[in-house]
Amino acid sequence: MARWTCPRCDREFARARQSHTCVPGCTVDATFAGRPPTMRAVYDAVLDHLSSLGPVHEDAVSVGVFLKRERKLAEVRPRSRDVLVLLALPHRVENARIRPLPDSTGPRVWHRLPMRAPADVDDAVRDWLTIAYHDASD
Repeated sequence: MARWTCPRCDREFARARQSHTCVPGCTVDATFAGRPPTMRAVYDAVLDHLSSLGPVHEDAVSVGVFLKRERKLAEVRPRSRDVLVLLALPHRVENARIRPLPDSTGPRVWHRLPMRAPADVDDAVRDWLTIAYHDASD
């Protein structure tokens, strides 16, 4: 898929002149710099699964990495004690591990999924990632 690159921030998007907060991009390494190695390992486990499904665009900024297909499907944000994965799903899922964001409306529902270790990317998480990946296609 052809992507548009913003001439001001040099970040890539699905559509020309797509609305976004124009902040400079960085590298995935820079996003996880100074963080415990397990946080990067959680990110790598998420990306490994998504990459097994097909192409994934990594849009790294200082607060995290936005993972995209045609649309954004997830955000991976390192925090002080864990990695928060924000995941766009076509329906609400709510259990002890994943919760919809309270203000999430529309055809895609954003969910909070905190993770502390690569082993947290288990079959249930891989299923949610797969659903998000397929739903992020036009």
